[in-house]
Amino acid sequence: MRVLITRRLAIDPRPLLGPEAVIDQLEGERAPVRELLLERARESHALLSMVVDKIDAELLDQSPLLRIVANHAVGVDNIDVPACTARGVQVTNTPDVLTDSTADLTWTLLLAVARRLREGERLLREGRFLGWTPTLLLGLELNGATLGVHGFGRIGQAVARRAAGFGMRVVFHSRSQVPQALAQSLHARQVPFNELLASSDIISIHCPSTPETLHAYGARQFAAMKRGAILINTARGPIVDEAALVAALEAGTLGGAGLDVFEREPLVNPALLGRDDVVLLPHLGSATQATRARMATLALTDIARVLRGERPLHPVNQPLP
Repeated sequence: MRVLITRRLAIDPRPLLGPEAVIDQLEGERAPVRELLLERARESHALLSMVVDKIDAELLDQSPLLRIVANHAVGVDNIDVPACTARGVQVTNTPDVLTDSTADLTWTLLLAVARRLREGERLLREGRFLGWTPTLLLGLELNGATLGVHGFGRIGQAVARRAAGFGMRVVFHSRSQVPQALAQSLHARQVPFNELLASSDIISIHCPSTPETLHAYGARQFAAMKRGAILINTARGPIVDEAALVAALEAGTLGGAGLDVFEREPLVNPALLGRDDVVLLPHLGSATQATRARMATLALTDIARVLRGERPLHPVNQPLP
């Protein structure tokens, strides 16, 4: 059985796949060009894909041996899941294991923007710090501020849980009704989207990327937010209209932003790069050694199970006969 792995992993895949697997692993750090991905998938029985690898009908039609696409991520917006199901291809993901690492990085960005760390570090490194003054780089005090969480799955809940230690009020918006007992245990209150926008000092995005959430944050939403509010996005880039974000920052409508994902990733809107009120990271949400090792383990384990004729542990589409 031939297994295509589109990037170097945090672990050696051989022990999990076994000696019978023929491993075709691309060693580059960058996403393979489309032609290379199509060529190497053509003879593969399994594909371990990354979140930026487009797995669509074209690739599936050219890969008649393919039995499973194991996505090295929780989200599967890069995969045409219905097309996979129609062709008898199992899709799996890696849930649960990256919750805490992504929540921690969310708070890294939140604190960095709220306390203006990028500006402060640059001031110091450039030799422009002349000593303490009462008005130097005043930021947002978190105690008593309101954190709005958009999307209340595992990561959104973990972000809300951490807010208690900072004395923040938490409101959240979710596409489904969250049990009252769960919300109460996190000292959080579910609100409509418009109220989330109007009441939050900081909004942290954790909803999935779907056609419905494309540009969920655009000019109209930024205008509805508190003046000086902060936007954090560690979910998916297309949820935020970056041109509208730039316009809101330039107008002073927003107080800052922290982004780990981008609308046209890996490209970043050039107008964001030079702004001191924006902290940018290269998609590091799950980037701890332990988390990336667990993600690879889940994906490889499900590949091995499917190739042995067993059910995967983390199916995204309906189990196939």
